[in-house]
Amino acid sequence: MQTACPCGAAATYAACCGRYIDGNAVAPTAPEVMRSRYSAYVLEKSAYLLATWHPSTRPPGLTFEPPQPRWLGLFIRAVTQQDERHAGVEFIARLKIDGRAHRLHESSRFVLENGRWLYLNGDSIA
Repeated sequence: MQTACPCGAAATYAACCGRYIDGNAVAPTAPEVMRSRYSAYVLEKSAYLLATWHPSTRPPGLTFEPPQPRWLGLFIRAVTQQDERHAGVEFIARLKIDGRAHRLHESSRFVLENGRWLYLNGDSIA
């Protein structure tokens, strides 16, 4: 049985974010990197998260410590293409931690380097 993709797209994980996370393809756009990073958080795939994070802002490592969030969904509100190497993605990720609902609303910046879109940083939106 093929599982649905955590990012919420109408495709299986293997046909959607899985092909990027599992290393079979490179996400061709900033929104696809955003979706695959969300899926990587859901699946706790730290290697992919670090690989898609720009070296200038990337943390030395990632751990997934309790309490683990239960990810509920991703909504991409806006995509802006500043130029051929810079893009922005505004998103809302819904989650629950210890039964309490939260939402992460961020305006993220991405940069294209060596043929790969990388997460640079983001600003939280209240």
